[in-house]
Amino acid sequence: MIDLHYWPTPNGHKVTLLLEETGLDYRVHPVNIGAGDQFKPEFLAISPNNKMPAIVDHAPADGGAPLSVFESGAILVYLAEKTGQFLSSKPRERLATLEWLFWQMAGLGPMSGQMGHFNVYAPEKIGYAIERYDTEVRRLHGVMDKRLAEHEWLAGDAYSIADMASYPWIGAYSSLPVDYAAFPHLQRWQQAIAARPATGRAYALARQVNPAAGQPLSEEERRQLFGKR
Repeated sequence: MIDLHYWPTPNGHKVTLLLEETGLDYRVHPVNIGAGDQFKPEFLAISPNNKMPAIVDHAPADGGAPLSVFESGAILVYLAEKTGQFLSSKPRERLATLEWLFWQMAGLGPMSGQMGHFNVYAPEKIGYAIERYDTEVRRLHGVMDKRLAEHEWLAGDAYSIADMASYPWIGAYSSLPVDYAAFPHLQRWQQAIAARPATGRAYALARQVNPAAGQPLSEEERRQLFGKR
């Protein structure tokens, strides 16, 4: 059994996408980041950077005590290796998957998050920041589109954790639509993942956990998300 400490954000979706694809048994422990659950001592014990998602595996491969994992990319690698799915054991295919996974972790995720922050959540509109991150995210979409013009999936011929990591960050903000006219291969890829049954189940879970998703943030939610030091 996997304990999933989760809130329906793009990084949270990455893990539910993989869990639903693999069929692993898991139970959800909501971490309401707008209420400050990520700062509770019991959560910090498994995720010291006060970010979700995090997991606890009660049946690790070594047969030892329950094993906790934080950071979404590390969780994806851990679960892929645990199940032998979505991360090839062939050296070249495995390397391609890890390259695109780390590309997402270092680029697409952080840059898309900053784009969303300065366009959607910032208390004042800062033109330089908006243009900076809008331009960079568009560049990254172009990188993906070029790759997907040559390959069905980011790592090559097989759907992998690299795709699951990137998918939630494409169109993460309804008010910031992706320019699919400019990136048709990205659109083809996005639609293919959206059509997968596991994707439907993962996003249905998100709506169950946080039915209020998408509503304007309260002042308390802003304080918890952006005001903590």
